[in-house]
Amino acid sequence: MDSSVVSVINLSAYAIYFMLPAYLANVTALAFGGGKPLDFNHKFSDGRRILGNGVTWRGTIIGTIIGTVVGLGQGIITGDIIQGFLLGLTLGGGALIGDACGSFIKRRLKLESGRPAPILDQLDFVVGALVFASLIVVLPVEIIVIILVITVILHLGANIIAYLLGIKKVWY
Repeated sequence: MDSSVVSVINLSAYAIYFMLPAYLANVTALAFGGGKPLDFNHKFSDGRRILGNGVTWRGTIIGTIIGTVVGLGQGIITGDIIQGFLLGLTLGGGALIGDACGSFIKRRLKLESGRPAPILDQLDFVVGALVFASLIVVLPVEIIVIILVITVILHLGANIIAYLLGIKKVWY
């Protein structure tokens, strides 16, 4: 096999492993969300909800905890528990703040909860995670690009599978 292909495969595997706290925080927030909305049902100056019902306190808290625990586990594996904990916290919490920012943008674009916003829907949580993680680590541009590309593929693939299994009402 060509060494450049092996290099891309290795970088892709690293990107997925690195992003696990963010990916699992995002999924967990969705799966275990519900309850009080993060915006407490308040409206922005444009008269529309600040975020919407899908961004909740319970989902944000549970998702951040799961992201932190995953990062802690990675830190135990790599032998750097503190960095693992901090990366888990920043990736997990950052993912959920990024998702909330995406929701805020969708409301300003007059898109209702559940309506598609291509690229924004797939990458808002990743951008938030990477921004917060940049407080702990500096990632090479190649890894960031791979993370962005892989995330779009994984996100759409997971949503299509969930739709086909009847878990989601829409494929996106």
